Amino acid sequence: MRSHEPVQRVADHLERPALDDRSYRVVLLSNKLEVLLVHDPETDKASAAMDVNVGDFSDPEDMPGMAHAVEHLLFMGTDKYPKENAYREYLTAHSGYSNAYTADTSTNYYFEVAATAHPDTASNALSPKLAANESVGDRLTSPLFGALDRFAQFFIAPLFLASSLDRELQAVNSENEKNLQNDTWRLYQLSKSTANPAHPYCHFSTGNLETLRDRPKEKGLDVRQEFIRFHEKHYSANQMKLVILGRESLDQLESWTLELFSRIPNKNLPQKRWDDVQPLTKSELLTQCFAKPVMDFSQLELTFPFVDEEFLYEAQPGRYLSHLIGHEGPGSILAHIKKQGWATELTAGSSQVCPGSALFEMNVRLTEEGLKNYQEIVKVIFQYISLVRETSPQEWIFKEMKEMAEVNFRFKQKSPASAFTSKISAVMQRPIPRDWLLSNSRLLRKFDADAIIQATQCLRADNFRLTVVSQRVPQKLEERERWYGTEYKLEKIPSKDLDEFVKAERSGSDDRLAELHLPRPNAFMPTRLEVEKKEVSEPRKAPSVIRDDADARLWWKKDDRFWVPKASLYIKLRSPLADITPEHGAKSVLFTELVNDALVEYSYDATLAGLSYSLAPGESGLYVYISGYNDKMTVLVEKVLTTMRNLAVKDDRFAIVKEHILEEYENWELQEPYRLIGDYTGWLTGATGWINEEYLAEIPRINASDIREFFPRLLSRVHIEVLANGNLSKDEAVHLSQLVNRCLQSEPLPKSQWDVPRSVLLPEGCDFTYARTLKDPINVNCGIEYYLHVGSRSDRELRAKLLLFAQITEEASFDQLRTKQQLGYVVFSGSKTTATTMGYRILIQSGHEPGFLEEKIGAFLSGCADKLTEMPSEEFDSHKKSLIAKRLEKLKNLSEESRRFWKHIEKGDLNFEQSEEDAESIQPVSKAQIIDFFEQYIRPGSTTRSKLSVHLFSQSAAAMVRGQGLTAQEKLTTLFDILHRVLGSQGIQTQPEKLLERAKGVELEDGHSDALLTVINEYLSTDLGLEPAVVGPITERGKQILKMGRPKPNAPMASPLPNEASATDVANGVDGSQPAKKTVMIEDVHEFKSKLPLSAGIQPVKAASAFHEHDETAREEGS
Repeated sequence: MRSHEPVQRVADHLERPALDDRSYRVVLLSNKLEVLLVHDPETDKASAAMDVNVGDFSDPEDMPGMAHAVEHLLFMGTDKYPKENAYREYLTAHSGYSNAYTADTSTNYYFEVAATAHPDTASNALSPKLAANESVGDRLTSPLFGALDRFAQFFIAPLFLASSLDRELQAVNSENEKNLQNDTWRLYQLSKSTANPAHPYCHFSTGNLETLRDRPKEKGLDVRQEFIRFHEKHYSANQMKLVILGRESLDQLESWTLELFSRIPNKNLPQKRWDDVQPLTKSELLTQCFAKPVMDFSQLELTFPFVDEEFLYEAQPGRYLSHLIGHEGPGSILAHIKKQGWATELTAGSSQVCPGSALFEMNVRLTEEGLKNYQEIVKVIFQYISLVRETSPQEWIFKEMKEMAEVNFRFKQKSPASAFTSKISAVMQRPIPRDWLLSNSRLLRKFDADAIIQATQCLRADNFRLTVVSQRVPQKLEERERWYGTEYKLEKIPSKDLDEFVKAERSGSDDRLAELHLPRPNAFMPTRLEVEKKEVSEPRKAPSVIRDDADARLWWKKDDRFWVPKASLYIKLRSPLADITPEHGAKSVLFTELVNDALVEYSYDATLAGLSYSLAPGESGLYVYISGYNDKMTVLVEKVLTTMRNLAVKDDRFAIVKEHILEEYENWELQEPYRLIGDYTGWLTGATGWINEEYLAEIPRINASDIREFFPRLLSRVHIEVLANGNLSKDEAVHLSQLVNRCLQSEPLPKSQWDVPRSVLLPEGCDFTYARTLKDPINVNCGIEYYLHVGSRSDRELRAKLLLFAQITEEASFDQLRTKQQLGYVVFSGSKTTATTMGYRILIQSGHEPGFLEEKIGAFLSGCADKLTEMPSEEFDSHKKSLIAKRLEKLKNLSEESRRFWKHIEKGDLNFEQSEEDAESIQPVSKAQIIDFFEQYIRPGSTTRSKLSVHLFSQSAAAMVRGQGLTAQEKLTTLFDILHRVLGSQGIQTQPEKLLERAKGVELEDGHSDALLTVINEYLSTDLGLEPAVVGPITERGKQILKMGRPKPNAPMASPLPNEASATDVANGVDGSQPAKKTVMIEDVHEFKSKLPLSAGIQPVKAASAFHEHDETAREEGS
C-alpha cells in the first residue's frame, strides 16, 4: 500500500483460540496510530482502549505523580465535549462505564458500552434476535460511535479545566490516602525508594497534593500549564495503541477510526527506554532491608536483576525458572521449608521493569519459626538454584509447559469486552509479531537452552537483595520511607551470612539437601479434550435436577453454549454444626485450612494442569468448588473428599495453621474502612451470624484435639447439594455425586434441620446508627454505609423500581459526592441485598467524619426529588433501556454461567431466569412510579423510610467527635493527644509540653489551620529533630485530622460513638424543611435484633421438583 494512503493494513489473520468467532484487523493510520479492530457479531458490549507509552517513569523529578494526575484530568472535559462529566454521563446512559490506570511506562484508558442501540420494548429486549432490526453501524444510533467520538477527544483536545483542576488533584490525593495503610502499596514503594536514585523506578508514582499542587505553587509554577505541557510533550499518536471491539464490520470500524482518531497529533516520539541504567546497581545489591508492616504477617523477599525478556517472547526463560522455583510439589523449595515449619507459601517470577531492565523476585510467607530461620530459607533457595543450574535445562519440562499453554489458549473463553481491549492495547506496546497479538506470551514456542542458562546465571548469591517484613523483625528500625512512612532499616548483608549463601549456591549433589529435586511428570495433564457439540436452538437457562433423595440433590446441565472441555462442580455439605456458634465457625475454619494444608503438594500439579479446587466453610455448611478441565476431575474430587474424611491432624501442622488463621483474623480489623463496613451491615441485618471479633475470641482456645473430635461430628450427618455444569454427561454427573457419598460416608441430614436464612425487618420510619472506632491508630480514613431498607428481594415489581432508581442515581451520586464535593476517593451507590431483603445504599470512605458524610448523603438524596421531577422523558427512558441491557448482558464463559446457577441454588430462590424477569418488569415502570418509590423509601424525612447507617471512625475522628463542646485549650489538647498517639505508634519519643508551649495563642477554628500546621511542623523539625522525610507524611496526616471536622463551640454531636448516647435528635431533612426524626444509636446488637421482627425465609419461584429432568432431556443426552 502506498505510504500516503490514510490506512495501512498490517495484519488480518491473527493466531486465535479454536472457538473464537471474531474477526480481526490491525491497521496503521497516517498519524502512525496503530489500531486493532475487532468484529464480534455476538457481543452485547462494545469497547475501546487506548494505551499511551508514558507513565510515572516520565514524571518530572519535582512533580511526582504527574502522569497519574494527567490521567485523571483527561476525564474532565474536552474542547468538543466541555461538560466535565459528559463522557461518564453518556456511558452510563448506554449501559457502560470507563476506567483508566497509570503504570510505569504506560497509561491505559478504556470503556465499555452497549453494542447496539437499545430496543424500545422489553419483548424486543428479550428476543435472541435483539439486533435483527437494528442498523448495525449507524453512527447516529450506535452507542459505540458516540463513545468513540468522546473518547478520541481525550487525546486531541483535552481542556484541563481550571474549575475542575483542584477537585481532581484532591481525588488523586484521596486515592493516595486510601493506600497509605495498605501493605502492598507501602512495601512496593519501599522497594522503589531504596532502589537506584538514578533510575525512574525510584519514583513516587501516585502523587499527592504536596507534590502536585502545594510545592509547585511555592516554586511559582502554574500547575495547570505544567499538566498541559506534559500532555503536549508525551501524548503522541505514534506511541499510542488503540483497540476497538464492536458488532460493526471491520470496514465500518476502520472508517470510524479514520474519522475520529486521525486528528491525534503525531510528534514522532521514540519509544521510552532506559537501557543505560538499572534499578539495582552494586550500591543496592547485597543489602538486607528489614521493614515493619501495618498488618501482622512475616515475609521474605529475594530480588535479582534479571535478563530483559522483551525480545525473548518465544522462549521466555523466566517462565521456565518460575515454574521450577515456584513449584509446590514434592522435591520443591516450598515442600521442604513447609516440612521444617518455616513457611506456608512461596511465589516466584520475573517481570519487566521497563524496556531495558527486569527483576526476578521470590516471596516466601514465613511462620514465626521461619522468621527466626530466614537465613536458612535463603540457603535452601540457593541450593535449589544450584540444582537447577547443575541439571541443565530439561526439554521435557519445557515441552510439558508448552503443551499446557497450547491447551489453555486453544480453549480460552471470552472475557469482558473492556478487559480484552485494555489488555491487548497494552500488549501492542511490545515488539511481537502482530499475528501473535492474541496469543502473545500465553504460548511457549521455542526451547532455548542457552537463554535458560543465561537467565539462571542471574540468580547468583552476589546479585540480589533481601527484604524481611515483619512486626517482629530482629532489628531496630531507624528509618522511615518518605511517602508512606514505613519503618525500615537498610544495611549490607553480613559477610558471614553472605559466605553461607555463596556456599549454598555452589553446593553439589553431595552436600545439597537430599529431598530437593526437580518436579516429576504431571499426571494431571489433560488428554481427553473432546467436546460433543450439538446444535441447539437456544441454550438452556437452568440446570435440571437428576438426583433428589435424602442424601443429596444433584443439579446438572450439559454445556450447550461454550463448548469447552471444562466443567464446574459446586458441592455444599449442609450442616448446622458448621457455624451454629462462633466456636463452631472457628473450628470449621481451622479444619478446612488443615485440609488445604495437607493437599498443597498433591493439588499443585492439578492447578498447573488447569484444574483447581477450593474448600471453605460458610454459615450453613462446608463448600467445595472444583473447576477446570474435566478429564481428571474425578481424581481430584476423590482426593479432596477422602482427605477431608481421613484427615490426620498433626500437632505441628495445627500450630502453624492456627498461627496463620490468627494472623488473618487479627489483620481483618486493619483493612480499609470500605472493605470492612459491608460485613457490619450484613451482621446487623442478618437474623444470625457472627463478626470477626467473635471468631477471633474463640481461636486461641482451640487445640488440635478439639479439631480431631469436631470434624468427624461435622461430617457425620450432612445434606449434599451439587451443581455439575459443563462438559459432563448425565452419567458422569451422577457418578460424581455418588462419589461424594462414598468418600464422606455421612448419614443424611433431615430437612427439618436445614437452615432457613432470614433477615431483620427494619420498621417503617426507623433511623438506626451503629458506630465503631477502627483499630488501626494510623489510619486517617472513616467510612459510612447509608442503607435504606426497601422490602423483600422476591418482590419482582419492587425490585425493578429499586434497580431503576439505583441506575438513575449512579452517575449523579458519583458526580456530586466524589467529583464535585470530593468527599472521598471511594464512593459507591446502588442496590444491596441481604438473605431475604433488599435496599438502597451509599458507601463512602473519606477523611471526613461519618456524621458530616451522613449530612452530605442526606442532602444529595433530598436533591433527587427535583432531579426526578424535572427529568425529561427521553432521559428517563434512556435509563430504562440502559438498565434492561445490563440485566440481559450475555454470559461470557462457563464460569460465569456456573456462578449464576449456583447463586440461585445457594440462595434458595431457584430463579434462574431472574435477569430476564427483571428486564420485563423494568420496561413498564413509569416516572411517576419512581417518584412514588422515592417518596416512600428514599426521601429524607419520609415517615415510611427505614434507615440504617453504619459509621466507622478513624481513631482521630473519634477523638474529635468526643471533643466537641470543649474549651479552646481542651480542643488543642485533644488534637495533640491524637498527634502524639500517631508519633508513639511509630516509635518516636515526644515532648508534649513543648508542643503546648508553641501552640499558645493559636485558635483551633476555621481559617487557622495553616498557623496550627506551622506550629506542628516546627515542633516536629526543631523540638523532635525529625528529618523532612519523616515530617512530611505526619503533617499530611495532620491536615486530614483538621479537615475531618475541627470541633466548633456548641456544635451538636453529629455522630455519637457507642456508649455515649442511646438516642440523639438529628434532623434528617438537611435543609431544615423536614420534621426532626430521632436517630437511635445501636449499642447492644443482640438487644437491637431481639426487638425487631424477622422476615420469612426465601421462597423458591418453583419447587425443586419442577426442575426434575424430563424424558426429552434424557433422550437428548442419550443416557
